[in-house]
Amino acid sequence: MHTVNIHEAKTHLSRLVEEAARGEPFVIAKAGKPMVKVVALDAPIAGQTRRIGFMVGEIAVPEDFDRMGCDEIEQLFGGEA
Repeated sequence: MHTVNIHEAKTHLSRLVEEAARGEPFVIAKAGKPMVKVVALDAPIAGQTRRIGFMVGEIAVPEDFDRMGCDEIEQLFGGEA
């Protein structure tokens, strides 16, 4: 991992970011003191992330879930149950 000063980082930011994205992190220093480390993000590869249905078999939804608590709700709002 190499260290660059702020001026060099500003001047060559595009190249440095490309290098970091390829797995070559770098450190930005100010007056010789390391300030930040730039590394590639670990983003998931497109098509690899599966969200829909990720809890299949883990939970059960009752058949009357849309009517659950109906009587109590009607009583709270002044209706006749």
